[in-house]
Amino acid sequence: MSNATIPEAFVEQIKQALEHLYDFPYLQKHSLAGQFEAQPGETAGQRLRRELVDIIETFNPGDEFYFRSPHARLYNVLHLHYVEGMTIQETAHELGISVRQAYRDLRRGEQGVAEVIWQRSLSDNAGDEKPATELSSVQSEFARMEKNIATVDITELLDSAQRAVTRLAQSHDIQFKVDYPSNPLSLSTVNSIARQILVTILSHAVQNAAPSPVEISVQASNDGLSFVINYTPISGGTSLVDQKPFIVELCDHLGWKLHERHDPTHWISIHTRRHGPTILIIDDNEGLVNLLDRYLTGNAYQVVSAQSGWQGLQLANELLPDAIILDVMMPEMDGWELLQRLKSIEQTAKIPVIICSVFNDPELAYSLGASLFIAKPVSRDDILTALQNLEIV
Repeated sequence: MSNATIPEAFVEQIKQALEHLYDFPYLQKHSLAGQFEAQPGETAGQRLRRELVDIIETFNPGDEFYFRSPHARLYNVLHLHYVEGMTIQETAHELGISVRQAYRDLRRGEQGVAEVIWQRSLSDNAGDEKPATELSSVQSEFARMEKNIATVDITELLDSAQRAVTRLAQSHDIQFKVDYPSNPLSLSTVNSIARQILVTILSHAVQNAAPSPVEISVQASNDGLSFVINYTPISGGTSLVDQKPFIVELCDHLGWKLHERHDPTHWISIHTRRHGPTILIIDDNEGLVNLLDRYLTGNAYQVVSAQSGWQGLQLANELLPDAIILDVMMPEMDGWELLQRLKSIEQTAKIPVIICSVFNDPELAYSLGASLFIAKPVSRDDILTALQNLEIV
């Protein structure tokens, strides 16, 4: 489909939405807000913003192209101006091009985003649908819910899972024997996914257990929690992982570790952190902070942000996060000075710091104590890979 077939009024709608990318009240009332199906707990405006950012990301040519390469320019202009919130003059300066060229590239980028959405609209109207295998995949199901991370009471979570299999247990003459810790326990997770994992495990246990109690216990440790399900299997009973392999993928999405053992009773355990790793983002660009928050919270990280060096230093001392993502160009105290201060204080000196900056100077970053350097513009894979390399998962 050629760009000329797209109505100018539609391209203008896309431009207006991009210019108000972080203005949720505006996006909520935008004419395109109702075009995309929102996830549970997500407003139409938030869904529109997520769609626009994801489309911009599709223009990323990859790491094989230099930041100022012509092949990467359209993506970088869109990302720096709309996602990171730079002015068109700042964007032109970062990319080493004229302001006039930056405007031309921006118009091409807006046209490209409009074309993607217009093409999808035509496909939807023609009745095109995603394959059933894609719609029903574990990845698709999790993607719809991954933003709904909340603090969940462990007792309520297990009680809810038990209620779902009560009738099944009665039909198999199975009773549950539950051992909860005396102190209340909570867990930061996606409640709907966590509950489904536990329901699946309890259902499997009931269908494969001899008529005797299925024992459920919760064990707390310094680094997290463990759910343990133990039962005597019937002759010919099957393995949970063999019968329901998707359960491992669901656990992996939440950062849970599932183990299964036969000795001779059947023993299934899930280990999870009570809270995901805490990541402190220090950057005065609110748009970029929101973007990184979106990248990380969907992967069970706890995100805290600071928009100045002084605030970041205070939070680093108070929270002692698992890692810090630090911008360089900030007023009053820039990232280089803050990095030196963090490394000079005993309690923050060992916190891994990832420098994330348009100033491509990794050698300087490493000399001042940074653990990793990522050049802007940054993608989801850049951030997640960096944290995985630092073993912060």
